[in-house]
Amino acid sequence: MMYQAFHFHRHRDGLKQACNARILALLILCAAAGLMATPARAAAENGSGVDWFSMAMQLFGGLAVFLFGMEQMAEALRKVAGNRMKDILGKLTSNRFMGVLTGAFVTAVIQSSSITTVMLVGFVTAGLMSLSQAVGVIFGANIGTTVTAQIVAFKVTHYALLLVAVGFSLLFVSKSERIKTYGVLIMGLGLIFFGMGIMSAAMKPLRSFEPFLDLMRDVSAPAVGILIAAVFTGLVQSSSATTGVVIAMASQGLITLEAGIALIMGANIGTCVTAGLASIGKPREAVRVAVAHVTFNVAGVAIMVWFIPYLADFVRSISPSSPELSGIDRLAAETPRQIANAHTVFNVLFSLAFLPLAGFVARFCEWVVTDKPVVEPTAIQPKYLDKELLSTPPLAVDRARREIGRLGEHVEGMLEAALPAVVEGDEEDLKALASLDTDVDILHGYIIKYLGRISARELTDEESAQVMQLVQVANHLEQIGDIVETNIVRIGRQRIAEEVVISDATKTVMEDYHKEVANALRAAMTAVREESLESALAVKDMKKNMARLAETTTRHELTRLTADAPNRLQTFNREMEIIESLSRIYRLCRKIARTEWREAPAAETLEAAE
Repeated sequence: MMYQAFHFHRHRDGLKQACNARILALLILCAAAGLMATPARAAAENGSGVDWFSMAMQLFGGLAVFLFGMEQMAEALRKVAGNRMKDILGKLTSNRFMGVLTGAFVTAVIQSSSITTVMLVGFVTAGLMSLSQAVGVIFGANIGTTVTAQIVAFKVTHYALLLVAVGFSLLFVSKSERIKTYGVLIMGLGLIFFGMGIMSAAMKPLRSFEPFLDLMRDVSAPAVGILIAAVFTGLVQSSSATTGVVIAMASQGLITLEAGIALIMGANIGTCVTAGLASIGKPREAVRVAVAHVTFNVAGVAIMVWFIPYLADFVRSISPSSPELSGIDRLAAETPRQIANAHTVFNVLFSLAFLPLAGFVARFCEWVVTDKPVVEPTAIQPKYLDKELLSTPPLAVDRARREIGRLGEHVEGMLEAALPAVVEGDEEDLKALASLDTDVDILHGYIIKYLGRISARELTDEESAQVMQLVQVANHLEQIGDIVETNIVRIGRQRIAEEVVISDATKTVMEDYHKEVANALRAAMTAVREESLESALAVKDMKKNMARLAETTTRHELTRLTADAPNRLQTFNREMEIIESLSRIYRLCRKIARTEWREAPAAETLEAAE
């Protein structure tokens, strides 16, 4: 276990170094991109034509900087709000409005409606949420995606490198992990604006390039704009990339508001590709969630495409205007914010309109995706471990915790069956008991592998500690399974071979001891699943009662040792071995409960109690 802890922390330090190197490389790229943008701007101002190579280099380089900034900012937001986000998801109720708010908040934090959809797949598959509830969260996820457009529409590109410098300073000077996280967030925001500036500058020469302007007039036809944006978003699998390019074009006055709305609508459809790909090979519940996502987005666009002029007029009335400007300059000044506002209005409007129909949408998805005959797998499979959530460690840790709870249920079943089998079961009973450990070993292997993959991410100290605690819990549960499968089954076979018969009075004493151990395991697993301090302390408080039961059992065994009965010595040895095995299991239950208490004073209390 110490080796695992060292390995996890060493790997995490390596990831930090790699991340720092990546950030330094990106800053060099930013400086180079800024230098390359200068001659292109000069060429445009001198009227020397369009340098397509320089333009493409700046456009795609700026897009890369923009997306990297989005990734950095989203990662920092996940760290700042990750546990809060997990708690909100865990407290979802049947209230559809709460589902919409939750979907909007979570998607705004993780900057990915696809990850939100993947989380919903897991909740629906596990039976923690109905499809109707999930549909409400999908509506909210579409609102959350509009945050990207609102961020990039701010015209602060002149201060982008200042934000990068401030964030960089906080990241590399501060020793506080929290301050460093805020540094990454600020620097990511700066990179978003800087990438936007590079893309905008790259497209400035197109203002006077007639063939391109003619093409943009074609894009003003809604069907063309929607198709282009849907295809582009589907290829890059990022609606944020499409949003960045659209607003960069708008900032140069290259597209009208109506064309921008059509392109944003196309991005809404294109983002469904990611959710669809994520559902491939998943249970039918997963496919239904993806179908709900596609249904909502396509239906919303199909209806609203006829009202684009009206939406544009409404957005112009609520957005800032620049009447002192005219022509392309006015278009460049007003359109970016108008597109962002149109994106938000469109998604909020249709989320609220479709919300009363969430139940109907769910039934439609169930009709489209019917249930298949259930085919039981030959070996047990994990239920909660979703690789798609590895990019969001707080949520991945929560999924691992749920799977450990499932592992605990299997171990509880083994412990429940252990005493009857060892005391009076035959060879077949013991063989069946031993076979239960196979599922425990398989689940344990999946959990440890998943936790290892989480540890390969860049984690906060708290997240790293949680991963280590869950590794310990999984290992302790696997050890309990081994005690039952190896020690208790061996004792039962020796009882049969030696023709030992355990008296009814001794069975009663053992049952009392076994019942208390089983209660300790249940309370310990409640502490793990629910992160419950009360349940953890309940396991600690059992120590006095366990000591009393142990004394009663020992006194009874010593009395039985002097009784006039056949195989008395062999019977005494087997009975004491059973009690010792149960005692070892209880000690492991205490260790499981102790891993769930993180505050130093309480941790010291539990340690002292050992």
